[in-house]
Amino acid sequence: MTNLDHGKFTRMTTTFHSLLALDVFALFFTGYAIMFNDHLWWLLVLMGGNVGVVALHRIAGLGLVALVTFWVVMMLITDTGRSNFRKVVPTGDDIAAFVQDVKFMLGRADERHPNARQFAGYDSDEVPLLSYVGKGVVFIFAIELTLLVISGLLIWSKTGLMQYFATKTAAMAFVVFHGLLGIIMLMGVMFHIFEHGFHPAFYPLETKAFIPRRMIPESHDDEDVEGTGIERLSLAPSWNLVANLMGVLVTVGIVSVMTASIVDEGYPVPRELAVEGGVIELLLTIGINIGIFVLFVGLVLSLYGNVIRRRWERQLQEQRERPTAGDGEVASAED
Repeated sequence: MTNLDHGKFTRMTTTFHSLLALDVFALFFTGYAIMFNDHLWWLLVLMGGNVGVVALHRIAGLGLVALVTFWVVMMLITDTGRSNFRKVVPTGDDIAAFVQDVKFMLGRADERHPNARQFAGYDSDEVPLLSYVGKGVVFIFAIELTLLVISGLLIWSKTGLMQYFATKTAAMAFVVFHGLLGIIMLMGVMFHIFEHGFHPAFYPLETKAFIPRRMIPESHDDEDVEGTGIERLSLAPSWNLVANLMGVLVTVGIVSVMTASIVDEGYPVPRELAVEGGVIELLLTIGINIGIFVLFVGLVLSLYGNVIRRRWERQLQEQRERPTAGDGEVASAED
């Protein structure tokens, strides 16, 4: 165990993270099968055609509404929720950390601010629960999910929306907005998969988001050993190849989805600027399918994290049930 092993989340948070990840992956797979149906025709067929994929997307959307509602209620009525919310609120130190990071990148500061540290092997007491980058990710994801829920509910019935706004153009603007938000969030999720699945210290998976804090020991038998523990880690032999490969796939996936959104749907720039062609269309098809593969890797890692948590729970249970040497001596004396 090292300082890197100290858990960050409660059981409720880890459970919510797993359910949210599964639901968001379902929304991405179904949403992009609808949006890029000519590039992902196989995915469309696999999920039951247009009718089936729309139905699955709406079911996953209702799941997202339920999860967001549950999380907001927990933030308001529980002490842990209110405490967690206070921990993600940006502070003056976070602003100072951002400014110092900019100076550090420009060579005008010797080191990063303590509130910017997260993975660099510092003592756990020196590292905040969330860096300013982590807080930013939480707020960006929260805002995106909220807007996706609202816009998704508004476009649930396009006919009703057109009647309400009286013009087709105004109604379709919500559809475009919903798709654009999805693309922006897709880019963030791809980076999230790469950051937490292929970091050299945690490869092939950062378990903090899956194993609850109370299941991680806060003290160790070898506490007299100096250092933070990161110096005792060894790099997995396959990390270099796999991390570089995934980096390329993530980049290709993001660029392809962004480009295809311009070619196929006309956002985030007008359709008049679209560049179409046989070779480009072929490259986009390959790139979008690579992006879907990256999402599939993220789904597998999410499921793997829950398998790791279950194994860890079973090991702790076996340790608690295992008779100690003292128990054996008492049993012999009684015999």
